[in-house]
Amino acid sequence: MSLPFYQKLHEHYDRSYRNKDLHTTMSQYQQEKKRSAIYTHGSTAYSSRSSAAHRQKSEAFSQVSAASYQQQASRASESALSSAVSRKTASAYDYGYSHGLTDSSLMLEDYSSKLSPQTKRAKKSLLSGEKKENLPSDYMVPIFSGRQVHVSGITDTEEERIKEAAAYIARRNLLAREEGVTAAKQSTVSQESRSMLRQEEGFEKSRKVAIREKAEHLSLKKTLEETEACHKKLNEDNLLHAPEFVIEPRSHTVWEKGHVKLHCSVAGWPEPRLTWYKNQVPINVHANPGKYIIESRYGIHTLEINACDFEDTAQYRASAMNAKGELSAYASVVVKRYKGEFDETFFRAGASTLPPIFAVTPYGYASKFDIHFDDKFDVSFGREGETMSLGCRVVITPEIKHFQPEIQWYRNGTPVSPSKWVQTHWSGDRATLTFSHLNKEDEGLYKIRVRMGDYYEQHSAYVFVRDADAEIEGAPASPLDVVPLDANKDYITISWKQPAVDGGSPILGYFIDKCEVGTDSWSQCNDTPVKFARFPVTGLIEGRSYIFRVRAVNKTGIGLPSRVSEPVAALDPAEKARLKSRPSAPWTGQIIVTEEEPSEGIVPGPPTDLSVIEATQSYVVLSWKPPRQRGHEGILYFVEKCDAGTENWQQVNMELPVKSPRFALFDLAEGKSYRFRVRCSNSAGVGEPSEATEVTTVEDKLDIPKPPSTIIPCRNTDTSVVVTWEESKDAKELVGYYIESSIVGSGKWEPCNNNPVKGMRFTCHGLTTGQSYIFRVKAVNAAGVSEYSQDSEAIEVKAAIAAPSPPYDITCLESFRDSMVLGWKQPDKTGGAEITGYYVNYREVIDGVPGRWREANIKAVSDEAYKISNLKENMVYQFQVAAMNIAGLGAPSAVSASFKCEEWTIAVPGPPHSLKYSEVRKTSLVLQWKPPIHSGRTPVTGYFVDVKEASAKEDQWRGLNEAALKNTYLKVQGLKEGVSYVFRARAVNQAGVGKPSDLAGPVVAETRPGTKEVVVNVDDDGVISLNFECDQMAPNSEFVWSKDYVPTEESPRLEVESKGNKTKMTFKDLGMEDLGIYSCDVTDTDGIASSYLIDEEELKRLLALSQEHKFPTVPVKSELAVEILEKGQVRFWMQAEKLSGNAKVNYIFNDKEIFEGPKYKMHIDQSTGIIEMFMEKLQYEDEGTYTFQIQDGRATGHSTLVLIGDVYKKLQKEAELQRQEWIRKQGPHFTEYLSWEVTGECNVLLKCKVANIKKETLIVWYKDEREISVDEKHDFKDGICTLLITEFSKKDAGIYEVILKDDRGKDKSRLKLVDEAFEELMTEVCKTIALSATDLKVQSTAEGIRLYSFVTYYVHDLKVNWSHNGAAIKYTDRVKSGVTTKQIWLQINEPTPNDEGKYVMELFDGKTGHQKTLDLSGEVYKEAFDEFQRLKQAAIAEKNRARIVGGLPDVVTVQEGKVLNLTCTVWGNPTPEVSWLRNEKLLSSDEHCNLRFEAGKTAYFTISGVRTSDSGKYGLVVKNSYGSEISDFTVSVFIPEEEPAKGDKKAK
Repeated sequence: MSLPFYQKLHEHYDRSYRNKDLHTTMSQYQQEKKRSAIYTHGSTAYSSRSSAAHRQKSEAFSQVSAASYQQQASRASESALSSAVSRKTASAYDYGYSHGLTDSSLMLEDYSSKLSPQTKRAKKSLLSGEKKENLPSDYMVPIFSGRQVHVSGITDTEEERIKEAAAYIARRNLLAREEGVTAAKQSTVSQESRSMLRQEEGFEKSRKVAIREKAEHLSLKKTLEETEACHKKLNEDNLLHAPEFVIEPRSHTVWEKGHVKLHCSVAGWPEPRLTWYKNQVPINVHANPGKYIIESRYGIHTLEINACDFEDTAQYRASAMNAKGELSAYASVVVKRYKGEFDETFFRAGASTLPPIFAVTPYGYASKFDIHFDDKFDVSFGREGETMSLGCRVVITPEIKHFQPEIQWYRNGTPVSPSKWVQTHWSGDRATLTFSHLNKEDEGLYKIRVRMGDYYEQHSAYVFVRDADAEIEGAPASPLDVVPLDANKDYITISWKQPAVDGGSPILGYFIDKCEVGTDSWSQCNDTPVKFARFPVTGLIEGRSYIFRVRAVNKTGIGLPSRVSEPVAALDPAEKARLKSRPSAPWTGQIIVTEEEPSEGIVPGPPTDLSVIEATQSYVVLSWKPPRQRGHEGILYFVEKCDAGTENWQQVNMELPVKSPRFALFDLAEGKSYRFRVRCSNSAGVGEPSEATEVTTVEDKLDIPKPPSTIIPCRNTDTSVVVTWEESKDAKELVGYYIESSIVGSGKWEPCNNNPVKGMRFTCHGLTTGQSYIFRVKAVNAAGVSEYSQDSEAIEVKAAIAAPSPPYDITCLESFRDSMVLGWKQPDKTGGAEITGYYVNYREVIDGVPGRWREANIKAVSDEAYKISNLKENMVYQFQVAAMNIAGLGAPSAVSASFKCEEWTIAVPGPPHSLKYSEVRKTSLVLQWKPPIHSGRTPVTGYFVDVKEASAKEDQWRGLNEAALKNTYLKVQGLKEGVSYVFRARAVNQAGVGKPSDLAGPVVAETRPGTKEVVVNVDDDGVISLNFECDQMAPNSEFVWSKDYVPTEESPRLEVESKGNKTKMTFKDLGMEDLGIYSCDVTDTDGIASSYLIDEEELKRLLALSQEHKFPTVPVKSELAVEILEKGQVRFWMQAEKLSGNAKVNYIFNDKEIFEGPKYKMHIDQSTGIIEMFMEKLQYEDEGTYTFQIQDGRATGHSTLVLIGDVYKKLQKEAELQRQEWIRKQGPHFTEYLSWEVTGECNVLLKCKVANIKKETLIVWYKDEREISVDEKHDFKDGICTLLITEFSKKDAGIYEVILKDDRGKDKSRLKLVDEAFEELMTEVCKTIALSATDLKVQSTAEGIRLYSFVTYYVHDLKVNWSHNGAAIKYTDRVKSGVTTKQIWLQINEPTPNDEGKYVMELFDGKTGHQKTLDLSGEVYKEAFDEFQRLKQAAIAEKNRARIVGGLPDVVTVQEGKVLNLTCTVWGNPTPEVSWLRNEKLLSSDEHCNLRFEAGKTAYFTISGVRTSDSGKYGLVVKNSYGSEISDFTVSVFIPEEEPAKGDKKAK
């Protein structure tokens, strides 16, 4: 094996290294892959066992690496620096793997910290593909990166884990020597190397060792640098990138039992996950082991299908997905079968009908596919923001069970790819294109193409998208097609298309908004609107992605924003291309080491090819090429400008250096001229400037296009017009054209398209049939919109005329010896014009061989039947028929069947012909026919009509009439809605019934939307007419009136007038001879017709209505009436249905006309038909009859009112009362008179409502004609006056009166609260009191148990009744009832068990009883009884306990030497014990202090000869078995001499 050329340059990369280390690397890589967890394609996670193994290998690597470097150091006598480097390397790898780090920058930093600083050197990297001497220029060493830069939040794929393992093994072998050293040997050699180092520390290194050390250092450093460069190349910008197919899978055709491989390559970051699908179903390799093999190696994804059979014929999809999105690529696999081999399961039950010879195709046993569209989408109209769906049903014959057709949608010839705006769907028989959110960018011609093998069919229609409603009326519409044109590190150029609608005023410019991907924050990029439809956006952060939108502005305001652009990153194109590239093979470990000496830094030279690539009035864009002399580090650019004619150069970008060789300059003076130049700089310095540009003027270099010319509209369909024009002259960078239409005379223009169209022809859809339109066109480029072209000529919207389609169903109606009568059916399509005739051709057929065609008629035939003469008897003929209209002769029909010319001897009549149906409704239709050409031996006497459902068998025909019809028409009734029917007719004569006619139909019994009927009308002159209107007319349709289905073109009794889509047939003198069925047919339509029956009853009604219209009367809505107005005025009025402006009224009183004057006021309101007459006052002489006579054109009318006798007197009295009432209301008055109300607090509130009050108005209350003084002054708030009476009772009965008065007058209101009125009020008061009662409660006392309830207050009118267990309680001394203030109670003294039970308190308000209930039993009774016993004992104890009744003072003052006598009365049962205390000590009786207690009631206290020592606190204590009590008093002894002093003190 010969060495590669790049290994021959270096001795240490010898054959053994190549064979051994590389093979070891690959074999271990395969082992790592086999050890990894079993995965299927698309798996994104791996097991914890794999992660643990990975960490163990990392630790092992650190140990091996350290040992390997120590061994190398011992053998080569490396320095301590080398050992430190190796240890640092091992620790770095150990740290990186143990912490999950993937960036090699850590190891680079470690090495750089130990190695001596070196000057920068020019290196030729194999990774970058740079040339080296004696190397081929196109060679690149394949590099495999085992580790990739970590992206936060992104899960590593299985493929990444395998690459990491391979990279680890490659690095480990790179750091080891050529020989394979085992771990044990490494340990021994490591000890020897350490010993050798200690021995050789004092010796100087040899030149050979130094060179080897330097080479290994450089080799290791270069390896790390290239690894890091590879990481950066994989994802230099640290951004997410959506999947992108570098290589898409190809379709394959394979023989049965063979195998096939599908390959693809995907780029993206993070590494995309790829899944294989078969007919949209994920492939599971475990479901059919060995059938599918899925592999992913070195970025190449493979799907292998083994032992292919016909079931594998399918569409396969490779779906790549990562955090940024999903992308799919498709390929078809067709499995072919050798001739003679076939599967009987692919033949259906009807397979016997297949031709005996058929071809084998990749899609089955069919030589041709017939593709047909049903339910096709048509021209569609939508609005921005709405949803829309286009679809059609696809029918493919023959049907291949296991293969689906290829469906592709196109917009304006470009394939439509699924996105967030549009989705495609194939359900197996229907293809659908759905717009989730319509945008103007979606407008265009849509085409669906269905391909099946080598056959395809397509259908197309236009989709129009109207502008969304503007948020600000008059604001412009949104721009469209926002696209990033140019992207680099410093700016991104955005372009867009101007909208078709400017809102009614010229667009002043556009605002551009940007939003960083991943955020929702929009910011405006320009402060002033820009007119040019391109703009460079600056101020971007390098490497980040942005989306953009544009808004138009006019003098009214800012319009809606456009649809957002696709994301674009602020990166140079070269960097983007480098990011998309991927290594194609694993890293082999070969490294080329150069021994070149480093060179000094180089100052970059001047840029070249500087030019102005774009200039507008808002900005200028410069472009240049980097300098050839630039060094090997990045350079920055500085742009300078100067005014034309000067050399005063100024730097433009002082604060922000330019990184890309393009730059956009803003803030230049419009119209001013400049020159520009560029300098380069790096760490070595700033280079020389480039050559200056030519003088550039700041203005738009691109001119607004001139308007198009020669606008020509042409008829197309009944709702569209084709518009052509000549292109704008000298137009540059033309975007397209906008077309507008306007109805003639309206002055209002509407856009026909909202997306500029290219070319000079456009079909304007959505126009109104029959209207005349004019058109105009304007051109669009980036500079703006041109002026409008001249208006086109007016054109009426109607379908273009074309030749008719061929007739069909040619039959022989009658045959003679030398002639034949042919019949046929009218063409389905008349071409937009009435068919003027038919031409018949015939040819002879001899022994099955047809001859040449001959003309049967020179003049066109108007009927659908023709007799061809001069034929040969017993000769066989074939026929063709062609229809003609004013557009020309249509295509001939299909060749008829062969007919023999021979004499028919049939006695019965021939079949009727030209059957047609009209007036189709949901339950009926009208069938018409023409008599047979051959009537038989006797004349035709009638007809029979048969019907059956279209899907029914031939034996299910049923007759519609039992007796033969004389007419050639029949109205068929009783049809089922939605059912399809066919009809036939048979003629009858004396010989019998003839053959049936050709079928009419099938026709569905349904009333079509928009169907209208004939309407009868009688105008103001009594003229009777029938009217019909049709909204579905073709451009050349006409109305045809018939009576009994016979045209009435020349009837002297009728007059027909048609205009537009309306027609009217007028009867000149309707009479008995006009009875019949009148029908109106619309030609060139699908049987649109209607009829009206005029029988004798309808005739009478119409004649009566005509008479009424000839001599009209004014219809009266309300007859003459009278009413009294507010001031007592009298209003006479009536109302007619309607009155014209010329209506007149005469007012009659007692047969004399009265006129307007002081007494009478008249008024007529023609809009409402109200006629009025006003009188101020009714007097005696106004009694009588009043009449209003109306004259309105020819119509008359009248109405009369009689006011005499009691009716008049009552009206007069009512008017006077109303007059007095009005006078009363001129001053302060009551709007609501005095009334009463019981409040929730059981008080009575008298209130009234007043009006017309002012500050001086007084209000005075009276009761029984005595004034009531009111504490509060009335403020008349809300116009209500009140008087509150608390605790209302009988004393408050009386007559209450309130008077209002001021200088304008007075008013009073009285309220009687006596007798029945008082009783009613008291009943309401008692009711309110009863409702305020609380629930019954229990209270125990010393005497017994009390039941009680509280009320707001109590009046004697409220009756209280108590009951116990349903029986009324009889009150005794033991059981008592009473009321104490607001408490109603029931006292049960000395209760017993018999008192348990249910107690009810009933409060009777005079009308209704209100009850409160308490169940005094069980625990309730027990607790109450126990409490009663306790209180009772306490009362007894309180009653009998010892107490001091009285007699002792609080303080006693006595003179020394005197006698103190105190007497006190005590009580107690039993008699209490008495004792005395002095200063809280027991006092005993002696001669000085005598203590006595006599008769058990009186205690005596005597001190003889009081001494000062007797002063102190004394107390009397009494007690018995029920208790005790003590009474304290103080004794103060004074000396007589001190008393005056005290007296003097008191006197002072």
